[in-house]
Amino acid sequence: MNVLLVVLAFWLPGLVFGAAIRLRGWLLAAAAPLLTFGVVGLGVPVLGGLGVRWNLLDVALWTLLLSAAGFGLAFLVLRFTARRHPDWAEQDAAAARPARSLREHLLIGAGVLAGSLVGVVTFLRGARGLNQVQQGWDAPFHANLVRWIAEHGDARPSTVGTIANLPNQADYFYPDTYHALLALVFDKAGLAMMPTLNMAALTVVLCVPIGVAAMCHVWRMPALATAAAAAVTASFTNFPYDSLWRGPLWPYVAGVALIPAALALGRLLLEPRGLAGPVAIGVGVAGLIGLHTSVAFVVVVYFLLILLAVLFRFERIDWRRSAASLGATVVLATVFGLPLALPSLYNAGGVTSAYWASEATVTGGLGETLTFSPMAAFPQWWIGVPAIIGIFLLVRHRRMLWMVAAYVVFGGLFAATVSLETPLIHTLTGVFYNDHYRVGALVPLAGAVAFGEFTDTAARWFARKAGTRLPNVSPATLTTVGVVLLVVVVGGLSRGGYVGRNAARLQLNYSGGPTVSSDEREAFDWLAAHVAPGEHVMNDKADGSVWMYALDGVQPVEWTFYGAEPSTPAGYLSIYLDDIDKYPHVRELLTDLKVRYVFVGKGKVTSGTPSGAAIGHVESDPDFKLVFRNPGASVYEIAGQQGVVTAGAAPGSAVGDGQ
Repeated sequence: MNVLLVVLAFWLPGLVFGAAIRLRGWLLAAAAPLLTFGVVGLGVPVLGGLGVRWNLLDVALWTLLLSAAGFGLAFLVLRFTARRHPDWAEQDAAAARPARSLREHLLIGAGVLAGSLVGVVTFLRGARGLNQVQQGWDAPFHANLVRWIAEHGDARPSTVGTIANLPNQADYFYPDTYHALLALVFDKAGLAMMPTLNMAALTVVLCVPIGVAAMCHVWRMPALATAAAAAVTASFTNFPYDSLWRGPLWPYVAGVALIPAALALGRLLLEPRGLAGPVAIGVGVAGLIGLHTSVAFVVVVYFLLILLAVLFRFERIDWRRSAASLGATVVLATVFGLPLALPSLYNAGGVTSAYWASEATVTGGLGETLTFSPMAAFPQWWIGVPAIIGIFLLVRHRRMLWMVAAYVVFGGLFAATVSLETPLIHTLTGVFYNDHYRVGALVPLAGAVAFGEFTDTAARWFARKAGTRLPNVSPATLTTVGVVLLVVVVGGLSRGGYVGRNAARLQLNYSGGPTVSSDEREAFDWLAAHVAPGEHVMNDKADGSVWMYALDGVQPVEWTFYGAEPSTPAGYLSIYLDDIDKYPHVRELLTDLKVRYVFVGKGKVTSGTPSGAAIGHVESDPDFKLVFRNPGASVYEIAGQQGVVTAGAAPGSAVGDGQ
């Protein structure tokens, strides 16, 4: 049950803050994780700058402080508005009356529950539970970052360069709000690293159905359409599953998953309710930037499209009343977001210069977009075809046209970047690492909304047609029958919402290897029992040893699969370790880093990742004594290095000990 701490970490701070600024109902429930990341994102530089340790108690106090400030400001604005504009209070009272019946809310809740269940079943089947190691390239970096923040009590990006093989680099930056939140619950109540990371990924999946439900609800989608949209969110392969197995792109996935909640908050700019809209959006923008800077660009595009919809009168607005909220939102989003975004300029060139070769023809990319199946070998016909029909129905019904425009923008951008290589396309997709998968992950949101519109329209059409033949049956009953038939047909043909297909995609990197095997984890455990605090273990950048810190707290010399630069101590040792008797500098560096042991694993992150030049030669070198071995990993003790630690470490065991 300790994994439920992760769910509480995602929702509880945001619920407290959101309730304080007078968010309620579906909007509060959906926006809570977004606000949580906003509160955490703002707290990282503030608490770090004040020298306050990053731990659960201090962050909880920070949350209460912000909530109290938000409550006070919301109260003052409410009183001021009531005095200056009493007619607005009457409008607010009218708007607060239930716009939907209890039956409709229950229907929406059923859709959220259905989408959540599909997501839970798919993830747990694909990940084979919560304890398996994710074998992807980025996973150990994220895991190391969570432990580093938890152990050092400082979540500022400028303090974490060590785990990127860049120790003491004060201008280092990586958006770490996601990791800062998980660091608060990691190791609490015995919560180990992999359950923490996997439960966080699953919780992100759960954010999507409720976020889509809240967005469709506040933007006046019919209850049935809202429920259907929420229910289908967990069935698209490209998002979230492709981005959860490939990479994994955990922070980016979290940011994209929270976009629907941000768009739901956007409704408050057209229908202001005190200070809730500007403050929630401002804090939410900070959260999105803290998760992944590129997501902020996506939200800006959405809000510009909503503005265009307003200007063309597809959405109503009272400019006289909304002007102050719009201005306050821009100011707060800038004030809260800019300090978090500016440090990202450190690595902006590296992000925008990333290159991924095209993987489709122009017609192929267009086809993947039209079927809402980006990067899929076979289209998801049974949700893709209804969704594309739903796009036309949204246009016909003049409903959420800004979402249709977003589909055109992001779908067109995906089709272009997956099939063409031009300077313009590289510029437009630079913030996404020019990565087709990241851009493609933005397409399914419109697909879910469009699928909901199709479901509602199809069910009503069925009810009308059947009603002429069955005049004694109520329209509600006929609509229900139509929905059931649609669920049976689509659910059956898609085999339960593509659960098997999507679980199989996740299993690509939850296969027990090749990066980290059970044998390597056993060797990590042995090292954890034999190394002292501050001691490092020499390792190869290409095998699973970069996981030893995240899983067992043992600090490696090589922290990432990229490897350290040759000019650094880690890079030098990776090249010349086996020349320990030839080059005195090798011994000096080993002593400085307090290195006694060398880890050699058989698995590699990819077959093409080159190993360190020296690691493969230690087996035959008499200066390296074998002290642990199993079929998948070996540990060697370096002759003459026993004195690099003075206490806290057990002596090297004989071969076979600890097996």
